[in-house]
Amino acid sequence: MSASTLHYIYDPLCGWCYAAAPLIKEARKIVAVQPHGGGMMAGTRRQQVSAQLRDYVMPHDRRIAQVSGQPFGTSYFDGLLRDTSAVFDSEPPTAAMLVAEQLAGRGLDMLARLQTAHYVEGRRIADRAVLIDIAAELGLPRDAFAYALDATLGEGVRTHIAATRELMRRMGAQGFPTLVLETEGRFLPMDLGSYLGRPEAFAQWLQSQVPNESAQLDGVAFQCGPESCEIPVHRP
Repeated sequence: MSASTLHYIYDPLCGWCYAAAPLIKEARKIVAVQPHGGGMMAGTRRQQVSAQLRDYVMPHDRRIAQVSGQPFGTSYFDGLLRDTSAVFDSEPPTAAMLVAEQLAGRGLDMLARLQTAHYVEGRRIADRAVLIDIAAELGLPRDAFAYALDATLGEGVRTHIAATRELMRRMGAQGFPTLVLETEGRFLPMDLGSYLGRPEAFAQWLQSQVPNESAQLDGVAFQCGPESCEIPVHRP
């Protein structure tokens, strides 16, 4: 494992972060990955599911599936996205990630499981009971997780999101996902666009960068903005 750190600026409800999940899985085998939750749909940006929201996100999700090969379930498209009592809120799943990391060093495992629960199984990952169930599925102690989750929701997770937003400002990050390789005091932005759907190629490239880490690619080509996901346009 390299002494470098790969900073991963993400949101649990960011479709392009889900697209990048196989790349993150490969990166974890090579370099330490430090996740930073940015609260894309937190606070005043949280959204009740509606017909308008469904019509907005579905074209983006279909594009994500086409580009990345990531699966989307009918329970998501025809279940969750039609459930007008559901709320998309980034704070609870981000808090769940922080707690999973605190209890067992498994924050990134929690993110991967939350993404599958949301996009494939159509589960409400902003609901406390669902988060506790998912934690138990990961083998985390249910009672300890529930207690720590309640302690983290509110000020704890909002402080984390604020710190991530400040990190984004300092790094010039425009949205989610953003990957920045830190080595010897330098921060090198990484381009994910050309590697979506090609995790093995990404792993080979990342491995080649860890020893000398001298190359810097163009800006991220596929990304959710700070407050929402949009279909991105490739930038040369």
